[in-house]
This record gives sequence, structure tokens and C-alpha cells, in this order.
Amino acid sequence: MLVVVFAIMYFMMIRPQQKRQKEIQKMRESMKVGDKVVTAGGIHGKIKEISDTTFLIEIAENVKIRVDKNSVFASSNDVPAGS
Repeated sequence: MLVVVFAIMYFMMIRPQQKRQKEIQKMRESMKVGDKVVTAGGIHGKIKEISDTTFLIEIAENVKIRVDKNSVFASSNDVPAGS
């Protein structure tokens, strides 16, 4: 019975989360200079430079911040209008 419960939890919770994480990682790897992005903190900006672990994002004219790639939540194209 315990094995059945674990199997159900795996297919209902763990596996979908792993699949979602792979999709997010693939999306981050496909980003390029000029893409508009949103950070996990809600900051909107445009990618100006990409390094191994960080993005340099311009959030206003002549205002740039360096953020970890893992903190980039989505490209602005993925965010629904009005959000």
C-alpha cells in the first residue's frame, strides 16, 4: 500500500515539477541579448549582456543591473497582458 501511495505522489507531484523545471531551464538557455525579461522579484528589463551565470539587464535608460540567471522568471513575451 505504501508503494502505491508513493507512486501516486510521484506521478501527481514530483514528475510534473521536474518537467516544469526542465522547461524553465531550456527557456533561460534560449534567451539572447535584446529579449525582454521579468525577474523573480518583478523587475522588467531588457537583456544587454549574457555571461555563464548572470544576465546584465537594462531596467531604464542607462540603469543596468546584474542578476543571476536563476532569478529570471520569464521573458516578457510569456507574461499575459495586464500582468
